This record gives sequence, structure tokens and C-alpha cells, in this order.
Amino acid sequence: MADHSHLDEDDVRVRPGRGKSRPRSKDRPAHEDAEQGIVVAVDRGRWTCVIGSGENERVVTAMRAREMGRKGIVVGDFADLVGDLSGSEDSLARIVRIGKRTTTLRRTADDTDPEERVIVANADQLAVVVALADPAPQTRLVDRAIVAALDAAMQPILILTKSDLADPQDMIDQYAALDVQAIVTQKGQPLTELINAVTDRRTVFLGASGVGKSTLVNALVPSADRSIGHVNAVTGRGRHTSTSAVALELPAGGWVIDTPGIRSFGIAHVQPDKLIQGFADLASGTENCPRGCSHDEPECALDAWVEQGESTAQRLDSLRRLMRSRTADPR
Repeated sequence: MADHSHLDEDDVRVRPGRGKSRPRSKDRPAHEDAEQGIVVAVDRGRWTCVIGSGENERVVTAMRAREMGRKGIVVGDFADLVGDLSGSEDSLARIVRIGKRTTTLRRTADDTDPEERVIVANADQLAVVVALADPAPQTRLVDRAIVAALDAAMQPILILTKSDLADPQDMIDQYAALDVQAIVTQKGQPLTELINAVTDRRTVFLGASGVGKSTLVNALVPSADRSIGHVNAVTGRGRHTSTSAVALELPAGGWVIDTPGIRSFGIAHVQPDKLIQGFADLASGTENCPRGCSHDEPECALDAWVEQGESTAQRLDSLRRLMRSRTADPR
């Protein structure tokens, strides 16, 4: 092998390229002709977007433009698109930027994972779907979902399914102090209350597998054709049927965003001070708390705040239950 150690950069011969090369510029194209759409599905580096409305509505497939770098794009994002926006088969557009997000629903893989994952952007409600039986209610999962909704400045809603199998009153009572609307559904009964709650809103549907989430989505959006799973009689768990989040437009206006069935919901990213902001009647009571107060200790000023009648013991108990859910404290 030849020894080139004695050579330096002046001895290197540069092979000329084909044609003229143009130096890279830091300036990025403005894309003033871009059209805005909403991201409704994500699949292996391709994003499905809806542009326009009514007769002008088109569904286009897009890729991430080079100038976007590795910036995350999720369902619910408002994306500016260029390229082939016809929506015809085999057409491909490019996402050149996304709009400022009004809300971001996040989760972590578990309570020790510092990495946040954005699930959905720009939604204003989180509907937590819970079966009253078959499978049994997972209240800790519900608590964590409510924490994530409050952290994201989203309104939580509780949807109780299979009320023909169990009495819903206990679950309603558990969450009454949180001011969370509870909607009870039953097989074969009208969904009038649920329809009213989601019309003209952007609502994320979240729940464990087998609770009836996809059944509700199919009823709200008849063209959705979301797969429906069944509960294993031995384990009591449902089979994952939805594999990715998808946004579906409601016939009467608004969107529902169906998400994959979940078995865990990490909220390591939610700090106690951020959580208490969702309890306006309790937040003012923390002014006399000692520095670093966890709001769940003997020196916490919230107990005196409740004794003075500024809030209720039920509200404080609910707040502390949500805080404990962050650390899996079983108290």
C-alpha cells in the first residue's frame, strides 16, 4: 500500500464535478404560495393532510421538506404545503412548515423516561373512554390522562361505556369534584349527549383496548370504519386494533382524533406546580406553602385553605390523588 503520510492538503488533487456547482445559501424559500392543511394521519414518513373544505376539499399525501429538518409533525398540526396539491393518486406534496400549536398532548413511555412524545396537536378536548365492566375500569390510567389534559390546557371529558353491565354512579362520584363532565353510553342507545359535546370541537379519544372507543368513533363518523377489538376472557385485556392516531371530520362540524389503545400513560413531564394550575380554587391557597412544598405533606397550606372554606376537601383530595398518580403512590 502506498504511503501518503508525507502529503498535505496542497498535494490533494480535486476531481472537478460535472457542471457548475452553486454554493449553499442560508436563505430559505418563503413558499408564499403554500396552502394550509391539517395533518390527519401519519404513516412511515408520509403525512396525510386535508386541504380546503366542501367541494374544494382535497386529501393529499405529503413528505417533509428538507428545510424542515427533523422537526416533528403530528396529527392535528396545521401544515403549509407546496408541490402537487391536486390530491390525485400517486401525487406527493411537501410540508414546508407547521403553524404555532395552541395545545400539545404529551406522554412519556413511563414515569422514569425524561423524553416527551407529542401525541396530538391543536386539540381542545380529551375524551377518556372507560368501560364500566369487561374490562374493569382502570382509574389510575384515567387519573393520568386527566393530568395530561390539564397540563396541555385541554378540557377532559369522561365517557363511560357498557353501562348495561355495571352501575356508572361510583365512577361519576369519583370524578365529580374535578368538574369533569361524565357522559354515560349504552349499547343501542342514542349518543345525543356525546354528539353535543364533540360538535365543533377537536376532541382526542383515549382509552385502553376493548373499552369501546372505536365503536364510538364509528358511530360518530359512519365512514371511519375503525377496527373493533374484543376483550380476552382470561387476561381481561383488549387487543390493540388502532395502530396510529387519525383525525376524522364530524358530519356536523369538528374533528375526533382516534388514538391507539393504551396500557400505560407516563406523565413524568408534568410538574406539580403546573398541575395545580388546573385547580383555580386551590392555586391561590399555595401562597403560604413552604418552599419546595409538594402540596401533599403536613406543612402544606392547602389544608388550612380548605378549613377556611375557600375550597372543598373533595377537591383537595382529588388534586392529591392526581399528584400521587405521577409517582404511582398507592395511598
